[in-house]
Amino acid sequence: MEVHQLAVPGAWLFRPQQFPDERGRFLEWFKSDVFTAAVGHPLTVAQANHSVSGRGVLRGVHYADVPPGQGKYVYCTRGAVLDVAVDLRVGSPTFGVSAAVRLDDEDRCGLYLAEGLGHAFLALADQSNVAYLCSTPFTPGAEHGIHPTDPELGLPWPADVPPRLSAKDAAAPTLAEAQLAGSLPRYEDCLARYAELRSGARR
Repeated sequence: MEVHQLAVPGAWLFRPQQFPDERGRFLEWFKSDVFTAAVGHPLTVAQANHSVSGRGVLRGVHYADVPPGQGKYVYCTRGAVLDVAVDLRVGSPTFGVSAAVRLDDEDRCGLYLAEGLGHAFLALADQSNVAYLCSTPFTPGAEHGIHPTDPELGLPWPADVPPRLSAKDAAAPTLAEAQLAGSLPRYEDCLARYAELRSGARR
């Protein structure tokens, strides 16, 4: 499995080796030892989510309060999505920077987003299925969003795929509004959380 750290620190792309034959194909879409070596700690799976989206469905930008935050390992089981990681950590040297990758049922890559990063994706095909391994369970009141078409973020959504947002995502604040409200994660809190996770891995 190949591992690539993206332009947003805390986001990694995992590209598995595939073994095709006349019956189909086999691959390992998540490997704990490879993940731990790259990220510095194991992924604790507290919840597994699955979404099915029609072409043009745009989900995000979502993030959770830190601590504890919610790390996500994202994998497209069918179809294709443009998946985006956004640095929402106030005080981070790369605050506001994003990285976009295509996740699909051909390359079958996985994307990990550390606590404090924002996550969004746009379905590029009908019946696009996305599975998420989450480090913490969904916690009402601790989950937030940024409007995915905020010009300040400038996320690279393709012009030929009209976006379809939920009412909640369509009403989400801009990055500037969320920062002014004090609802974004602080970089120092995220660093402390990462150190805590690495410390637990060494015990």
